Amino acid sequence: MDKKKILLVEDDPFISEMYTTKFERAGYDIEVGMTGKEGLMKAREWMPDILLLDILIPEMDGFEVLSQIKKDPATSKIPVVMLTNLGQKEDIEKGTALGAAAYVIKAHFTPQEVVDKVKSILGA
Repeated sequence: MDKKKILLVEDDPFISEMYTTKFERAGYDIEVGMTGKEGLMKAREWMPDILLLDILIPEMDGFEVLSQIKKDPATSKIPVVMLTNLGQKEDIEKGTALGAAAYVIKAHFTPQEVVDKVKSILGA
């Protein structure tokens, strides 16, 4: 069985390292993009099963990345989980309106809960 592919777009090395370790241990194949542009490029090239996307990232924010992914027929079916510390109601509504499958506030979830959330979205 092929491993499910996760693309994490996160510019904080500590956080991306932590999630990389957590998802690899859970049996996933994970790639990291450090900027919005890199994340978008990797999403198009690698076609992950799911995308975990921070909002405050360099070059292009997470909302813009989400918008581009959903506009492109090649990537529009990839479920996107906003993984951020921006917990304002407007941010959550914006993410949802742009097509995010879920909105996860980092401070409110342990890495294991994030893994569980991804599993449930992927129907694993």
